[in-house]
Amino acid sequence: MNVKTNLEQIEATITEACTRSNREKHSVSIIAVTKYVSVATTMEAIEAGIIHIGENRDEGLIAKKKEVGSKATWHFIGSLQTRKVKNIVNEVDYIHSLDRLSLAEEIQKRANKKMKCFVQVNTSGEESKHGMEPSQLLNFIKSLSDYPLIEVVGLMTMAPYTEDENVIRECFRSLRKLRQDVQALNLSFAPCKELSMGMSNDYEIAIEEGATFIRLGTSLVGKEF
Repeated sequence: MNVKTNLEQIEATITEACTRSNREKHSVSIIAVTKYVSVATTMEAIEAGIIHIGENRDEGLIAKKKEVGSKATWHFIGSLQTRKVKNIVNEVDYIHSLDRLSLAEEIQKRANKKMKCFVQVNTSGEESKHGMEPSQLLNFIKSLSDYPLIEVVGLMTMAPYTEDENVIRECFRSLRKLRQDVQALNLSFAPCKELSMGMSNDYEIAIEEGATFIRLGTSLVGKEF
């Protein structure tokens, strides 16, 4: 698999989606999800022009960062167990899966810098998905005032794996509306400008609904193991 060729095709698709939704292409950032590929393929993505690298597991992130280092901006995008926070919190630039106070407490305890966090919201209502219920979001955001090392830069969600475009679109649209609600609180620790949503199968819809970060694995870097 040629990552550079894949990236060229994806960027063309992003341009088209941005044109349809009256957006600038530079408003969308690609996170290469490298969970299932080697360090060599991760480096190939970086050499092709990818800046953002996302990992779902602490072991994979630490191993890749040891080889790649500061050539990338590091995102932890998987569900984060409280006991794993100490392993990754000072190794990453962004955490995409803040969804409970116990996790916020552990980040605050372990971080040696201000952490850029996305609050994960379950906009699909699927029991298999992580994230808080939309109705809990605003109170949760307000409670984060007690954790000065946490900055809520945005919200994250995952749409159902379905061919029903309307269902997918509604999940992303709901997250965009929730972002507006958070922004209306005017909290200095929660500027909430970003939307992390959209993967290989649905990123075009996500962009049309306002995604600023899309998380691409198989369509960009493939799957080696």
